[in-house]
Amino acid sequence: MDAVRQRSLHETAVEQFQRAAELIDVEDRYRQILTHPKNEVIVNFPVQMDNGEWQVFRGYRIQHNNVLGPYKGGIRFHPDVDLDEVKALAAWMTFKCALVGIPLGGAKGGVTIDPNRHSQAELQRIVRRFTHSLGSNIGPDHDIPAPDVGTNSRMMDWIMDTFANLAGPANRHAVKGVVTGKSLVCGGSLGREEATGQGVLYSLRHWCGETGARLDELTIGIQGFGNVGGHFGRLAYEAGCRVLVVGDHTGTIRSEKGFDIPALWDWVGAKGGVAGFADSEFGIDAEDVDSNALFTTPVDVFVPAALENQITSARAGTLECRVILEAANGPTTPDAELILEARGVDVVPDILANAGGVIVSYFEWLQNKSARAWTAEDVDNRLRTTLWDANDQVVCAMKELGCSRREAAYVVALRRLVDVYDRRDIFP
Repeated sequence: MDAVRQRSLHETAVEQFQRAAELIDVEDRYRQILTHPKNEVIVNFPVQMDNGEWQVFRGYRIQHNNVLGPYKGGIRFHPDVDLDEVKALAAWMTFKCALVGIPLGGAKGGVTIDPNRHSQAELQRIVRRFTHSLGSNIGPDHDIPAPDVGTNSRMMDWIMDTFANLAGPANRHAVKGVVTGKSLVCGGSLGREEATGQGVLYSLRHWCGETGARLDELTIGIQGFGNVGGHFGRLAYEAGCRVLVVGDHTGTIRSEKGFDIPALWDWVGAKGGVAGFADSEFGIDAEDVDSNALFTTPVDVFVPAALENQITSARAGTLECRVILEAANGPTTPDAELILEARGVDVVPDILANAGGVIVSYFEWLQNKSARAWTAEDVDNRLRTTLWDANDQVVCAMKELGCSRREAAYVVALRRLVDVYDRRDIFP
């Protein structure tokens, strides 16, 4: 990380929307509202471990804004989860939903925990106790969680089941939409698992249309090869792109010819990371490299799909790419963004690039409310249409205001939020 003091993540989130607010003269009262989350729920809950001992965990649910609709946002299980991080993530969700035009607000949750250090039985008890502790702070018409870093569809099934049993026999099926990202048999949606990665690819396709680049001629670097980065890599590979460098928490690998992504996908699924792939029978032409190579290998497209604050000012000076697609939330520090802008590197911001996940979560919520199941083709067509329209509006705002793509994205979101506040006003 850079030697200078890093802004807190929430400070970064506020700074980003404030720049856009200046461009369109948003009233101070609305800036004040959007600077602070509406509710901050912190719970400490006890869970019995497999060895019989008890441990107390801390969990968060930050509800940032619900003027457009019910709160919406994932639940993160990670050792670094804290109040500041979850506040920032909740704020980004508000602007993300407003940007893509879905009637949902912004929220985020998390538990300070390393899920890899717990058995499935312990994780189930932790998830269920956390859900019980949140109680009526979540609900299908109030606040709708989803998977995030360290959580998955199985955990969402446990949340849904716990909440349904608390709701009573007459309402158990009516509250199925309390959470999205569930397994298909428990009310999930086709296309949800790969939705964020698919959305990143649609944003890349739109960028290609803007710049005249050919998708099937692009080279790509990916940081993180989990649910988002892995699905994006697989879809980009199928579209003809060559992925030249991939890094995650286990190591960094590079291939001058481009990876066999289906083989890498299978490897990471079985081994838990990219480490060892270069030495396997599938890693032909692949080599292990230093982690810095992830940020110095020349590629057309760089996709940070890990955690926040990964592209620092130092790394921004070494990246050799034409565009960065922020598949992760908050991967670029403000100082780094200034360097990238000066170097002519385009940045497709997180609230646009990774919005595919919340869009298809919205579709899952709609399916649950109507007791219907959409086809994969229907989900994909609606996702593409929604994201394409959002990208179009961002480009129009860029041209109108002569601003960056991130500022334009916030302008589109802010105009929707301000319009609603102007019409509804502040009660009482």
